[in-house]
Amino acid sequence: MCTVKSVKRRDLVQQLNALGWFAVRQGKHEIFGRNDRETTIPVPRHAEIPEFTARAILRKAKEV
Repeated sequence: MCTVKSVKRRDLVQQLNALGWFAVRQGKHEIFGRNDRETTIPVPRHAEIPEFTARAILRKAKEV
């Protein structure tokens, strides 16, 4: 069975904050937004997030 690498949620949130994103609201996912954009990014509220999910979240944050 293949193991999937994971990223700590705290590290991912720090990277989003460095890019100018901040937490807007919380639920099963924490929703991040920016003042200059209408786009939001959902981040799962797990201690560790799969690496491919974290990469997709950061890619979206950098695109927008």
